[in-house]
Amino acid sequence: MECHYCGRPADMTAESGGVTVGLCEDHFRERLDELSESVAIEELRDELDIDRA
Repeated sequence: MECHYCGRPADMTAESGGVTVGLCEDHFRERLDELSESVAIEELRDELDIDRA
């Protein structure tokens, strides 16, 4: 499988609803950084009461 963004070989894949998307390590890290700063992740952390002490 190839990276959805750049066409390099995918290091990670994700599947949802029958659709599989591949990401190379660089693009996986970029998406992970974006998600870690999102409001949705903060809401999920609050909901799960995650404490990173």
